[in-house]
Amino acid sequence: MHKIARLFVFGCLFVDLGHVSSANGETVGERFDKAIKEIAKQCASRKLEPNEVCGEVAELKPADPLATEEGRFAHSIKIPNPVPKDSGYKPGMTSQEYFDHLCKTEAGEFIYKTVENVEGLYLMRSREQVNDYKLQHLYALEDPYAYSDIENDAPQKLFINPPWWRYKFFETRKAKLASSDRAETHYLRYFGYVQDKSPMNIEETSTLKSHYGYTWRGIERSHDRELGIVGGELIVMDLHSNEVLAVRRGFIRSGDVRNLTGVWWLGGHVCPRYKHANAYTYEFLSKVLKPTSEVSDGGSDATK
Repeated sequence: MHKIARLFVFGCLFVDLGHVSSANGETVGERFDKAIKEIAKQCASRKLEPNEVCGEVAELKPADPLATEEGRFAHSIKIPNPVPKDSGYKPGMTSQEYFDHLCKTEAGEFIYKTVENVEGLYLMRSREQVNDYKLQHLYALEDPYAYSDIENDAPQKLFINPPWWRYKFFETRKAKLASSDRAETHYLRYFGYVQDKSPMNIEETSTLKSHYGYTWRGIERSHDRELGIVGGELIVMDLHSNEVLAVRRGFIRSGDVRNLTGVWWLGGHVCPRYKHANAYTYEFLSKVLKPTSEVSDGGSDATK
């Protein structure tokens, strides 16, 4: 995971990590709420410079998982092993105790079917755009468990880069507004990239070549966020039949960081643990959708 900085910036508020501690008996949610009120109070108490923005983290809203078509679809998927409505929380549980319970009873990789010789795949829902303020916010990210810089910024490089990543192509969705003001869906297809040898090729297309894809969604239940815990699921699907092939479910815990809000998701405790923070999505997907052993080193033949 990323190293935690020694100084955080909350708009106009600077916090020295060496002098901040949580009060005894506070939950993560209670500490966070107090911090947000303090940030807003301090911003309101001083005159801002022209064009100065103060307290960005306090202005953030909770994530809305159903705000997009892709999010609504992800949350509509029925999986073979849904999480129970009763998470097993017991009154008086500490954040660590509850986290350990979820890791033991719910987290893991659940593979129902594998596919051989897969040439490419489709990212059905793009990852959230993240900044430092969201990483310090208890509610602003739907699925902080699965966040990594490269998966957010350039997921195609996780899947096309032989000999490390073995797929021939990778597809994502691109929304484009037609002249008639009717939303028309287009896709981007990436192929041919080999680090230090050939650049990434990109084609825009109106049809998908992928037979398989994956999406993600956060898990929201009572007590989780209040104790600084968020769950997330990655779901692998057959795009033609909508059959669920596999699910990876993980949890992340924050709230014990020595900054003002107590939250810094990049330094969170996670389960399942993974060897490579920037590659664990590829590692899981390649167990389910096993890449073809013959990978093109570039050129449009990769998409034929």
